[in-house]
Amino acid sequence: MRNASVVTAFILLGIPHTHGLEATLFVLFLSFYVLTLIGNLLILLAIVSSSRLHTPMYFFLCKLSVCDIFFPSVSWKMLFYLSGNSRAVSYAGCVSQLFFYHFLGCTECFLYTVMAYDRFVAVCHPLRYTIIMSHRACAILAMGTSLFGCVQATFLTTLTFQLPYCGPNEVDYYFCDIPVMLKLACADTSALEMVGLISVGLMPLTCFLLILTSYCRIVYSILQIRSAEGRRRAFSTCSAHLAAILLFYMPVVLIYLRPTPSPWVDATVQVLNNLVTPMLNPLIYSLRNKEVKSSLRRVLRPLGFLPEQLWRSAGDT
Repeated sequence: MRNASVVTAFILLGIPHTHGLEATLFVLFLSFYVLTLIGNLLILLAIVSSSRLHTPMYFFLCKLSVCDIFFPSVSWKMLFYLSGNSRAVSYAGCVSQLFFYHFLGCTECFLYTVMAYDRFVAVCHPLRYTIIMSHRACAILAMGTSLFGCVQATFLTTLTFQLPYCGPNEVDYYFCDIPVMLKLACADTSALEMVGLISVGLMPLTCFLLILTSYCRIVYSILQIRSAEGRRRAFSTCSAHLAAILLFYMPVVLIYLRPTPSPWVDATVQVLNNLVTPMLNPLIYSLRNKEVKSSLRRVLRPLGFLPEQLWRSAGDT
């Protein structure tokens, strides 16, 4: 096997079929990135500043916001070359991109599973909620999501970069990801592709089944509530999480589990996953949550941001 360090840098070719649109894409993606930072920082500020929001659900939401802040930063190199700078990325930089992309993505996947378990306990075992979801339990679950995310990302990164890269160095994508990197390897990758597909597919599938099990139990418990108002309030605590799960899992399925990949479709869906979903998560969790909106009002009103009537009308929805 040849030395894998023969290729010392890679060239990112960018999103397929977008030649000549660099300036437009730069403005668009930069806007997404800035809105993502602002939205998630506001969510963090609202939760930290309100003692009423110091509960397990919002603790996990804080961690989700932190992940959403860093997740778009993985593809920051894209904004760099769209602005007219070099498309080259070092070998170590490429390794870092792949690792942190899957580390943050896997961490979010495990985090959504933990959040589903939190909602299950809150709806199905309300009297034991504070005992089950104690501060210690929340800390262990939060650290566990990062630990398992790190293990999964380390495995996938090692699997990808143990291959020799000694020939072409043009990455037909806008960042270093497993499928495009395997195409550049100077070795047979069929076995590794299968192992990688099983690994990438098995982890989200397991998490999704756990989430589905939690919500089956939640729906059953909600249907046992006699009053319509009680059912509505119970379901409203879960609706935002369900919407975020759909936004997270749809791109994963389209990118990694489709039988016939398409570079342009994959890139488009990946942009949605990297930039748009982290931007929408703060809106999903704030627009349908009166406590978060109330906290944001208290934080932003003294600063003169947003008309009072806008927040008041939003709080009535």
